[in-house]
Amino acid sequence: MTEIRTPRLLLRRWYDDDLAPMADINADPDVMRWIDDGSVRDLDATAEEMERWEDEWDEEGFGIFAVELLASGELAGFAGLSVPEFLPEVLPAVAISYRFGTPFWGQGYASEAAHATLEFALQDRGLDRVISINHAGNDASLNVVRKLGMEPTKETVHPEYGVPLTVHAIDLSEFQA
Repeated sequence: MTEIRTPRLLLRRWYDDDLAPMADINADPDVMRWIDDGSVRDLDATAEEMERWEDEWDEEGFGIFAVELLASGELAGFAGLSVPEFLPEVLPAVAISYRFGTPFWGQGYASEAAHATLEFALQDRGLDRVISINHAGNDASLNVVRKLGMEPTKETVHPEYGVPLTVHAIDLSEFQA
């Protein structure tokens, strides 16, 4: 089983017990504001999402990690890697993404988890480039991307939802572990 420990977090594969807390995160309009069309997701949609994440681990050798707080064992959200098939113009590519419940915002967890995920991508999985795709105006996510050292490479529009997107990227040669 692939796990990553940071000073405060455990990034790990998904457990059945993660479904309810992840569904609570996905049901929060503040969390989902910057995801796809901004719609919240119910328990069934969250279960399907988690199943896709686990399938990607099996198919690609990387995927979306559940992010657990070491101090409490709480599921704070996720961070990980995926192939952004929804945006064919950037393919082939691997994108880093993260989503945390509002109680875990503003504490550096997203940056800590994203940095560990980027290290995993570039050093453990041997990827030579990782991108990030963000809704324009999502300043909190943009701050995480900047802390990773990613640079803007493209502005585009979500092909299904029509929202403006910014693509950032970092190459292995630019990454500071």
